This record gives sequence, C-alpha cells and structure tokens, in this order.
Amino acid sequence: MSNEGLWSRTRQAAIAEVGTVAMDLFLQKGFEETTFDDIAAAAGISRRSLFRYFGTKEDIVLSHLAGDGALIRDALAARPDDEPVWTALLNVLLLIDDGGGDRARLLKISEMMYGVPSLRARSLEKHLRWQSDLLPEVKRRLGTASGDLQAAAVITSAIACLDAAGEIWTREKGAVPLGNLLTDAFDAVRQAAR
Repeated sequence: MSNEGLWSRTRQAAIAEVGTVAMDLFLQKGFEETTFDDIAAAAGISRRSLFRYFGTKEDIVLSHLAGDGALIRDALAARPDDEPVWTALLNVLLLIDDGGGDRARLLKISEMMYGVPSLRARSLEKHLRWQSDLLPEVKRRLGTASGDLQAAAVITSAIACLDAAGEIWTREKGAVPLGNLLTDAFDAVRQAAR
C-alpha cells in the first residue's frame, strides 16, 4: 500500500466527516446563518484547514455529488446495449431514489438545495458536468450518425426531468416517491415527442 493511497483515503475520510458536520449545522441553523468559523469549530479543525478542503459553503453541500456524473455514466454503460437510450437513462436515474436513508433529513437537504439560490446555481453547474460525463456513452448508444447536439439534447432533457421531479418531490414534502415522479416526467417528455 502506497503512502499516496493512504494520504488520499485519509483526506477523503476527513472531507466526508467535515461534510457531515457541516450538513448537520446547515440543517440546524440554516445555510446562510452557518459560517465557516461555525463549521471549523464543530469539526475541530482550523478555518485554514477547512479552506484547504472546501472553497465555499456550496462546495461542502455539493461535495457528495461531485462524482455522481461518473457513477451515472458507468451505470449507463452497464445497461444492455439494446435498451433504448431514453429508457436506459431513466433506469439509471431511478437509482437516485428517495428510498434510502433518513427521509426527513433527505427532505430537509432537498428543501435547502431548492431554496438557496447559490446552491441551486451550483447544482445546475453540476448537471452541466454530468452532461460532459454522459456525452460519449449517449452518443455511442444513439449511433454513429448522431452528433453532440442530439446526445446533449437527450441528456439535458433527462436531467431536466430529474430536476423537475426533485422539485415537485420537495414541494410536496415527499408525499409521492421520487422514482414515481421521475418516471412520470420521462413519460411526459416521451408523449410530447410523439
């Protein structure tokens, strides 16, 4: 085992722990009301160390989503090649369901994400990165004649369905499972395209 591997794992564990502490504070005090000093004190690290891990509070909230684009890409690549791309994208995005974890906590996080403009904007940036991550696989599935425009339009539509479903799920306090809302959104786009 290399020292670099150990250092990387230690850093990732520290980032995850600080992220959990910060998220607890955001949910207790509010995103805007929580300061970097609050987070550093609660995590037992210096403000300078905190800035080494995260540049902004938005980075802290979205850090757990940073690698989701690559995970979604890999999950899409693992879907059967004969599955239509729209169905494959739906099946992959259904993995981001509200079934796991503490439902009340997930709802509070979602309310914060949709309610704080700076978090909303950063979330949209994350979706643009997902588009880049998914583009090669969606182009491959669409065939050799497809270009970036076709693949980007399909990906952007799928991500818009996820965002719309997430917003409705949040607004309705999770009354309808996210997976059901996502499926309905995908079906609405499919019906409109006919």
